[in-house]
Amino acid sequence: MKAVTEQDIRTSFVNCSKGEAGRLPLPRDLDELPWDDLDFLGWRDLSAPGRSYIVTEHEGRLTGISLRFPSQQRGFLHRSMCSLCLTTHPGSGVSLQTARKAGPAGREGNSVGLYMCTDLACSLYVRGKKAVASGARFKESLTVEEQIDRTKANLAAYVAKLFG
Repeated sequence: MKAVTEQDIRTSFVNCSKGEAGRLPLPRDLDELPWDDLDFLGWRDLSAPGRSYIVTEHEGRLTGISLRFPSQQRGFLHRSMCSLCLTTHPGSGVSLQTARKAGPAGREGNSVGLYMCTDLACSLYVRGKKAVASGARFKESLTVEEQIDRTKANLAAYVAKLFG
């Protein structure tokens, strides 16, 4: 992913108001992020449990998405798989994250959900730059590049549902 600025991020959101986008907290370390290793920018809102955000390129445009997820914790013995990167996590490492749809459908209360890594570090898990709390990811026959392409395709499909 190309490095983005605060202004780029704030103007990219498609499922919240301009006022909400202007007030949402951004990652503090934007200049220090490993942009070459990111397929999308994802972060949790530490001031509002259950809120997170994704910024990605979709159909040639930067697209920001405001997400919600349940803040209740699961037991450590419970395991779930992220639908984006197919990484499994124990406990609450994967959450059903829902996004209000863009446009009139979103204003009517329609939303789309997907099970994702709660910390939204899918890009780093796929590349082996971040370890899963319980150890290693499943071994796959796909190359890392193919896993990256699959993660990008899964995210693109999710984002497309926001406009449908």
